[in-house]
Amino acid sequence: MKKDKILLVEDDSTLSFIIQDALVREGFDVVCAYNGETGIGMFNQENPDLVIADVMMPKRDGFEMVKIIRRINPSVPVLFLTARTSIDDVVKGFELGANDYLRKPFQILELVVRIKALLKRKKSEALEETRIEIGDCSLDFASQLLTVGEERIELSHTEAVILDELFRHPNEVVEAKTLMYRIWNNDDYNNLNRLHGFIYKLRKYLAQSSSLELINARGIGYKLAKRGKI
Repeated sequence: MKKDKILLVEDDSTLSFIIQDALVREGFDVVCAYNGETGIGMFNQENPDLVIADVMMPKRDGFEMVKIIRRINPSVPVLFLTARTSIDDVVKGFELGANDYLRKPFQILELVVRIKALLKRKKSEALEETRIEIGDCSLDFASQLLTVGEERIELSHTEAVILDELFRHPNEVVEAKTLMYRIWNNDDYNNLNRLHGFIYKLRKYLAQSSSLELINARGIGYKLAKRGKI
């Protein structure tokens, strides 16, 4: 059985060792980084199921790191660890996409309980959201399958990632840089033409739909628009 993988980003090496040892004993696969910069690289490399991040770290603090992680993966659970007590810091953490917050010092048992709760919620949400339907179209991201009316279209991974983002935000403009971060983990301008190429193909797939069409928001991004509500 595959173990849930946790990325622990904590600059205190002693605390990091204690947490890693405890979580491994609980049956988790734990990888560690000691600053926010390395944490981003490890996130891209390891694709963890959950992130535990200290707030105050060198190079990039936890807030900056999670802001970038959220561009790459909007749904991975994030739990912040912090010695800060300011309510403003707590609010900022949640605004950046944190799912939970634990103040230092804390009991390892409480950390384990919160981790298990976040992972259970994530798995439950994933089961519910595998398939998204809008009008005469549906997207099954897990199987990379787009259905338009009676036609079934097998998608590439990149096409599925783009449509997943658009299907989750119908009638909203999704920025090009958001899509590029999900696909390539950066918003390098050189990738913009590649993104346009994928959008061109997806627009052709949706041309037969009586419910949806994919339109440009010039200079910003793209919108999956319900026909008649553009």
